[in-house]
Amino acid sequence: MRIPLVAGNWKMNKTIGEALTFSSGLSAFLKEETRKPGWPEILIFPPFTALPALSGALAETEVKVGAQNLSWEKRGAFTGEISGSMLKDAGCEYVIAGHSERRHIFGETDEVVGRKVRAALDADLHPILCVGETFEQREAGETLAVCRTMTEMGLAPVTPDEVGSVVVAYEPVWAIGTGRDAKPDDAEEVIDSIRDTMARMFKDAAKDVRILYGGSVKSINIRGFMLKETIDGALIGGSSLDPEEFLRIVVEVQKTRPAPKSFGQGE
Repeated sequence: MRIPLVAGNWKMNKTIGEALTFSSGLSAFLKEETRKPGWPEILIFPPFTALPALSGALAETEVKVGAQNLSWEKRGAFTGEISGSMLKDAGCEYVIAGHSERRHIFGETDEVVGRKVRAALDADLHPILCVGETFEQREAGETLAVCRTMTEMGLAPVTPDEVGSVVVAYEPVWAIGTGRDAKPDDAEEVIDSIRDTMARMFKDAAKDVRILYGGSVKSINIRGFMLKETIDGALIGGSSLDPEEFLRIVVEVQKTRPAPKSFGQGE
């Protein structure tokens, strides 16, 4: 059974001090609550500057830390870039590849995203591959085709033996930071299509890949998504900046979709 995952993407927010304040509250909560059964895996994506401090502060908890981006190159004259090995050295276990803001603001292509997925795996990081359609693509009836292509190209460099280390996040672009959210039935349809695409690529290995939903996720709407068995958790943006709201989301996931083992006692 796939263990649910709740991931908070802070984007370009929080200084090191603010990140440590967040972590102290999170750690205190988890010390008491995660001894109960059924907790999801919890993951935070802070800005690069806070990675070492946050990974150190959370070292005694089960919370994992990841990076928001990486280069497809291992080293060299690439000003402003950061490699997978550097992220691993900073305490990362996960890294996001192809977030919609990277695609639409910074022009990352499906090919570039695939190279980043490969670079993450080569650095012993778990990539979270983001896929999702714009409002115009949804209105044109292109949602499934767009997400299928993004999935195929993002996972093209991945072997069947490796795909279990990958997470996919469906994030409809039109629902990110807009206050509009996809309905659970809509998200389920797209995520089922993504899983079918992976099954064609990787056969039985695809069944172990976790697929998250991301798009204006809040504590008041996460339950509806988690009632869908094909949705394995959430990639959360703005709501993850507020520790109380983030923890409310974690609690809702735990109540709606308990993990098969107690959180903190192995996967």
